[in-house]
Amino acid sequence: MSSVLAGRVRGPRRAARTKSAGEDGQISVLLIGMVAIGLTLVMGVVGVTSVQLSRIQLMDAADAAALAAADAVAEDVLYRDGLGAGVPLTDADVQAAASRHLAARSRPPRVTSWSLTGDTGTPDGRTAVVQLTGQARIPVVSAAIDHLGGGVTITVRSTARSDLE
Repeated sequence: MSSVLAGRVRGPRRAARTKSAGEDGQISVLLIGMVAIGLTLVMGVVGVTSVQLSRIQLMDAADAAALAAADAVAEDVLYRDGLGAGVPLTDADVQAAASRHLAARSRPPRVTSWSLTGDTGTPDGRTAVVQLTGQARIPVVSAAIDHLGGGVTITVRSTARSDLE
């Protein structure tokens, strides 16, 4: 009786093994898919973080350029109208001071280019407005998307004012 019982136990196991033979290696496909999704998420987070850091660095440069431009006195306006409540500025003086400041400063490592845009100037003759546009490269992904531009364009705007009391 024990040999009959043993035969019955072995039979269903062999049948189960035969049915699952077509599914061999399916876990490998699942594992490869999960690793691909995980790597994509990691590269996405790294890319977004890098672009955010580049934006912060561009904002820092724009702030410094705006401060330098706010101290650029328009001498012709100063001698003609006097000092008044604040340092008199012109669009040309703001653009020149901001350009000089950016030329003396080194670009951040992941920013491939930067330039002042047409909105750089002074809206009221006392406030310096600097608008800076830069191209930021995304680590790992930039090489793959070179045909789409190879990076992200970031535009920041900063204002500064020299008030006298």
